[in-house]
Amino acid sequence: MSRAALLVLADGRFPAGGHAHSGGAEAAVKAARITGAASLEDFCRGRLHTAGLVSAALAAAAALGVDPVELDAAADARTPSPALRIAARKLGRQLMRAARATWPSAELDALAREFPKGAHQPVVLGLAARAAGLGAVDAAYCSVYECVSGPASATVRLLSLDPFDATGVLARLAPELDRVADRAVEAALGVGAGGGVDALPAASAPMLEVSAEGHAAWAVRLFAS
Repeated sequence: MSRAALLVLADGRFPAGGHAHSGGAEAAVKAARITGAASLEDFCRGRLHTAGLVSAALAAAAALGVDPVELDAAADARTPSPALRIAARKLGRQLMRAARATWPSAELDALAREFPKGAHQPVVLGLAARAAGLGAVDAAYCSVYECVSGPASATVRLLSLDPFDATGVLARLAPELDRVADRAVEAALGVGAGGGVDALPAASAPMLEVSAEGHAAWAVRLFAS
């Protein structure tokens, strides 16, 4: 295992397409639910413990070798919003391209054939981590960090928020990222222990789902989701 590979995978410059997505922050800014650093922190915390936990558990399970087709179906079932399902698959397709070029893998190739229009991003992330020689913990950490860093970066652009303040939000959330990553890995291990994909969390974030549907219909938007 090379932990340096985790830095490559989690790097915002890794060409996985995440820069085009705000994780719901654009809609939240327009609705005045994010107005500065404090409300950004609240938004990221809520996202972390709901959508972030679900995504991290899916990624960890994929890294452990759980059937990615089953995991993709589980991701679909946990994503009520059609707009978010489309976004997740677009991100998965872009991540797949980058991962296959960086860490060639028969498992990635097989998933790409199974889902030519893209598998859910967390599933691809877990397989990419596996192809890079990383484990479930690494995949979970990559996922939870991405869950909050995306909205934080987007808010810098959307509100001209001081980047130092946005980074401070991420630093304050770090202990919670640890806890959510641990919960995600525990749930992923439960899949292989006989619980099946039903052992994975299904935490709900209704406002993210509703906002995503409205955002998808905007005529002009800075981010894809």
